[in-house]
Amino acid sequence: MAKPDRLIYLPLGGAGEIGMNMYVYGYGPEGAERLILVDVGVTFPTMENAPGVELIMADPAWVQARADRLEAIFITHAHEDHIGALGILFHRLRVPVYARRFTAAIAQNKMERAGQDTAMVHQTQAWPHMVHAGPFQVGFVPIAHSIPECSSLLIETPLGRILHTADFKVDRTPVVGEPFADDAFRAIGDAGVLAMTCDSTNVFQPNPGRSEATLAEPIRALMAEAEGMVVATTFASNVARLKTLAEAGRDAGRKIIVLGRAMNTMLKTARTSEVLDSFPETIDPLDADTVPRDKLLVLATGSQGERRAATAQLAQGRFMGLELRPGDTYLFSSKTIPGNEVGVARILNALSERGVRAIEDDGRYHVSGHPNRPDLTLMHDLVRPGVVVPMHGEHRHLSTHAELARELGRPAIVAPNGAMVELAPGAPRIVERIETGRVYLDGTQLIGAMDGIIRDRLRMAIRGHVTVSILIDEAGKPLGGTWVETVGLPEAPRLRDGLAGTIEADIDRNLARMKPRDLGDDDAVEQLATRTVARICNDTIGKKPFCTVMISRLEA
Repeated sequence: MAKPDRLIYLPLGGAGEIGMNMYVYGYGPEGAERLILVDVGVTFPTMENAPGVELIMADPAWVQARADRLEAIFITHAHEDHIGALGILFHRLRVPVYARRFTAAIAQNKMERAGQDTAMVHQTQAWPHMVHAGPFQVGFVPIAHSIPECSSLLIETPLGRILHTADFKVDRTPVVGEPFADDAFRAIGDAGVLAMTCDSTNVFQPNPGRSEATLAEPIRALMAEAEGMVVATTFASNVARLKTLAEAGRDAGRKIIVLGRAMNTMLKTARTSEVLDSFPETIDPLDADTVPRDKLLVLATGSQGERRAATAQLAQGRFMGLELRPGDTYLFSSKTIPGNEVGVARILNALSERGVRAIEDDGRYHVSGHPNRPDLTLMHDLVRPGVVVPMHGEHRHLSTHAELARELGRPAIVAPNGAMVELAPGAPRIVERIETGRVYLDGTQLIGAMDGIIRDRLRMAIRGHVTVSILIDEAGKPLGGTWVETVGLPEAPRLRDGLAGTIEADIDRNLARMKPRDLGDDDAVEQLATRTVARICNDTIGKKPFCTVMISRLEA
């Protein structure tokens, strides 16, 4: 008997964390569903969780193993946590990519930089236009967010309709981009929605979200009263905020400079894709010395403390010919994302040491791009879904959002990464747990979480590293004495021969006592050396370092 068709939802990233978004929808018989993938995002590493790594992304292994059943990739908007891994992971998926004009331009840039075929990115129109992908029809429903042209996805299937809200905010005056349209979502709800997978980021915020347009007056007042040079940093993708800042600077008689590749790319793309109809004239940073300092506004990347961004460079000294001086003003028109507090604090302290007035005020000069609790309630009431599946948030966000849905009289399912939800037929339920993981971009290479590379790097960073080199002659006897090098370990002054010399001497003594049969066994020699390193280091400096043993044997 043939298996019945079913409709499934499977988050691979973005559910149980903020960032690294990757969601699968499937329709068809169990084990043979046709699939679509929504968003291919990244998150950013720290020295604490992934030293030396450039980017972290959800492991696409589950969908990659079923790539012959994957119909398409749909990108909701151009934030890095939704689009940043597209070019990097595309060679594992190789299916058409669909996005609206602005997002498609960013997607093509990602693909080109990764050496992938940009023709695989297809620009599509807004809903009610629908993209056909196997058994799915997908419409891009315009919705307000902190980047132009964000879209919820209306996913139509033979078993019902899904609304994937993507990131959104209830903003009817967003400055740049399309406003939140109550009527559109009410109409979608009127036609029936089986399930709504919904942004949960700000579920703990009790007050309604504020419009981007409310920032114009306080920012204009700040620009007018500031005495020296003003630098403002915000998310490079927040084109509306950049416009508000630039217009306020212009109105205060300031010339505008834009610092940072990402910010310039976003502004250029917004103009060419016609989502930005006007922006104050800018000047080249090299021409800044022709303008009085109190007549300059610099828009700079790096609001999250990124070490290589313009803000970090300015905080440490000169950058692109610009130098901060006492009395200048530095505005953080942004919210510090959890995990970035240390980097931002480092910059704020550096600015303070230079006598710069730093302003970090989420309330007056920043509004969130996500729905607060009352905004979520509005979306629930407009769409009236059969079931709510919270996404885009840590587990506490998902569970609290599910409680809100139940308070509003709607069933909800908490489905963190790896929880496969069968949405239909029958009552929605979790039917399987999939092992999910992470993929790291390390330099130019992709490595897996289970490869051990990051684990070893963390161990070396925390405990230091000892390299032991042992040479054994043709007769199977140690030759020339052991050589030891330590990295990242303090010296032990009470040891006459130093730490390395003490380890060398002890290993030599132990090797001399080994039986010929054991000396011929590399594993036995390595264990002896490793134990000796651990014992001496623990006794003298209180650490057991990561140890690498190299054994070279001369052939007869």
